[in-house]
Amino acid sequence: MTTLICNCNRTLPLDGEALSRVLDEPLAVHTTLCRREAPAFQRATRSREDLIVACTQEQRLFAELSEQTEGAVALDERPIRFVNLRETGGWGREGKQATAKMAALLAAARLPDPDPVPTVTYRSAGRLLVIGPLERAQSLARQLDDVLDVTLFATGGAGAQERRYPVLAGELRQLDGWLGAFKVEWTERNPIALDLCTRCNACVAACPEGAIGLDYQIDLSACRSHRDCVRVCEAPGAIDFQREPVTHEDTFDLVLDLRDPPALTRHALPQGYLHLPSGAGADAHMAAIVKLRDAVGEFEKPRFFQYKANICAHGRNEKVGCNACVEICSASAITSQVERQQIHVNPHLCVGCGACTTVCPTGALSYAYPGVGHQGQRLRTLLSTYGRAGGQNAALLLHSQQAGQRFVNDWGRAAQLDASVRGVPARLIPVACWHTASLGLEVWLSAIAYGASQVFVLVTDEEAPDYVRALQEQMAVGEALLQGLGYGGEHFRLIQARDARDITHIDQAVRVAPAAVTVVQPATFAVQASKRSTLDLALEHLVKQAPTSPLPSAIALPAAGAPLGSVHVNPDACTLCLSCVSACPAGALQDNPAAPQLRFVEKNCVQCGLCVKTCPENAIGLEPRFWLSEQRRQPRVVNEQPAYACIRCGKPFGTLKGVEAMLGRLSGHAMFQGAAVERLKMCGDCRVIDIHTGNEVKITDL
Repeated sequence: MTTLICNCNRTLPLDGEALSRVLDEPLAVHTTLCRREAPAFQRATRSREDLIVACTQEQRLFAELSEQTEGAVALDERPIRFVNLRETGGWGREGKQATAKMAALLAAARLPDPDPVPTVTYRSAGRLLVIGPLERAQSLARQLDDVLDVTLFATGGAGAQERRYPVLAGELRQLDGWLGAFKVEWTERNPIALDLCTRCNACVAACPEGAIGLDYQIDLSACRSHRDCVRVCEAPGAIDFQREPVTHEDTFDLVLDLRDPPALTRHALPQGYLHLPSGAGADAHMAAIVKLRDAVGEFEKPRFFQYKANICAHGRNEKVGCNACVEICSASAITSQVERQQIHVNPHLCVGCGACTTVCPTGALSYAYPGVGHQGQRLRTLLSTYGRAGGQNAALLLHSQQAGQRFVNDWGRAAQLDASVRGVPARLIPVACWHTASLGLEVWLSAIAYGASQVFVLVTDEEAPDYVRALQEQMAVGEALLQGLGYGGEHFRLIQARDARDITHIDQAVRVAPAAVTVVQPATFAVQASKRSTLDLALEHLVKQAPTSPLPSAIALPAAGAPLGSVHVNPDACTLCLSCVSACPAGALQDNPAAPQLRFVEKNCVQCGLCVKTCPENAIGLEPRFWLSEQRRQPRVVNEQPAYACIRCGKPFGTLKGVEAMLGRLSGHAMFQGAAVERLKMCGDCRVIDIHTGNEVKITDL
């Protein structure tokens, strides 16, 4: 491993000796690694050892320099890892106290790359549909038609006379899909058939009401049925007021929507769909044109999720329980398949936000890019290295790799240029995620167990409003758990920022936030692939290290987002039909083969509510809580009843209440009178024997 650090022309206070001790690697502090001292970088590129460069500003320059260096290892064989020490804390009032954080960031950069994941493929031949006013659509089409096969869907306006592009019109009924596979459905109701129209404008001139525009569509509300247009269009025959509405379907690779209210209003738009309203500026126009011109060919993205249907709490027996992932998905990528007892995730629509995995109580949906195990290893490395370097009261700042990273960089630069901004605190360790919504309660609690004092989550306009709500709900649950165990202070905080205008406010808010109480002895467990296992490991360590003594018997949790809890069964209403047992996806509710009992394992309960919705007697209720007794891991009886014995052989075959309820409901039915009702009191074997040995009149006797 080779690590190159640079103090950026002495503006960054680097303690090379301290960093060398913590990382167990001799580190030389460079002053201008990207300029005068570039030969040191070139020498390092000739080695096959992993190479870390503590500079992200000149990342492109270093990559080009590596390619131009004779004897350097190719970047595809040994990529260079870049770490930002400057804006993340070196530039700021506490730069000299940030050595522990710098060591932590460098140590995390040494970790191996996450395991590769399957990919999702898009194929685009460049067939583009532009929807909007005809004149504007044609103007944009002229900037794209040398690369793309353009079709226009006119929504009004006047267009050029030249028939340069196919033009569609009518009522747009459906538009969905993704890059390379957009399905469009529209209904053509207008009397003018655009494929027959010659654009001679005779109908426009002949119409006394001016009801025909240069988009060659008739405004039927203005038309007074003079039919002069039909007369002048006799030769082409493009106008027919008796034409029945026709519905068409077609597919396109790309869609450019120019209307102010777009066809798709979801927060995360599908790949290949661009919305460019009338008020969009020149920069937005240029960005859209560049993106569309580059969208021809074959493309891949990671398959961001893994799904285990066997532990999904979405539905059983056509009853919907947990619907959290369906409701929170901002890309409309998740749909219910309750008839199959599962959900379906469309990988082409999934944008990788990970919010579904965060709100999933069972771990049926898990984040795959990178996996939660890799994320946990990174957090543990950051916090353990920070502590080993003498750092105290570590706080993590989880942020996205795009807008969030830009905000952190702006924050650090502002501290260098504006005396009123103090910069990223020395104890605040920024952690870039693909998306902030991809990490939730079990990872946050693991971070506290690893020794973090607090976990801050930075959200920007990238995050959908539902993501913010879900993160706040999970933070409320986490805070309730920690406060109940005696860990004082605020451990979780959501920081909302739009752009650099919020830097001063965030700078002050984070600065005054006091450190919260955390564990004395950091945990060493690894974050597991199983969400419930990770949550259990984190809680087990937090309970052992809890400052409060004695501990409460149980900690009440907010109902929204709680993944832990108990159930209450009303014994007067419950008949032990055990419908809840078959519906429970987590094995929390169980029967007893040896006795008529309903048992419950609280550790397994995910509070999905399927048992509540399945129970025909409405006998079950939920109680969100964290029960600290070891009995939470063991089955406990929540209802039991005496058995009902067969009136013929005496063998128990049901519960007393269940059989009595059945007899009560069927007592007035004509088919269950006399001997028939007595058979309901028999076990299955005796019932068959009684049918074949009785003196009833049979149809064969007639």
